Amino acid sequence: AEVASTVNENLLFHYLLDRTEDSEEKIVLLSSHLDGIRSTLYRQAFFADFERMMHKMVEADEPMVPNVLCDKYKDLYAVYYGPGFTIDESLTYEWARIPHFYRPFYVYQYATGISAAISLAKGILNTGEPAVKAYLNFLRSGGSKDPIDLLRAAGVDMSKPQPIIDAVKDFQETLTALKATFKEIKS
Repeated sequence: AEVASTVNENLLFHYLLDRTEDSEEKIVLLSSHLDGIRSTLYRQAFFADFERMMHKMVEADEPMVPNVLCDKYKDLYAVYYGPGFTIDESLTYEWARIPHFYRPFYVYQYATGISAAISLAKGILNTGEPAVKAYLNFLRSGGSKDPIDLLRAAGVDMSKPQPIIDAVKDFQETLTALKATFKEIKS
């Protein structure tokens, strides 16, 4: 469900980025794109990791009490964001306000969705017509098959690491472009 809208967002981002000559607009576009990947790929993977840990706790008959959940959440923040990230106490309660945790194993779909979308958009931008036709067939197919089969037919194999690699590479390239734009402004 997330793939179609995210492909369009990605294509629009590239369209606008390719046409802007204004450095400030470019910075806004690049920053927004980075934040979208961070919040959809990295953050949702973080959430999925937390959710997996909580399910393991339930399976092991461990108590699901707030202080334990806060500690686990804080520990994951340290893993995902590193030692330079300040984790204040209020942030450790974030898990309690995430409604997706009440729909088992839902959050990972955002991370896989943006990864598939970035790969599809990359194919459209780099390959052109064949990728456009495959993508339109993907859209036409609706829910006629399992999503992994529909994506594979569109040229994205989610059983392989490439879509995740494409998304991480897109993040890296966007960050590099943002840094270069800042350098241009300073000089």
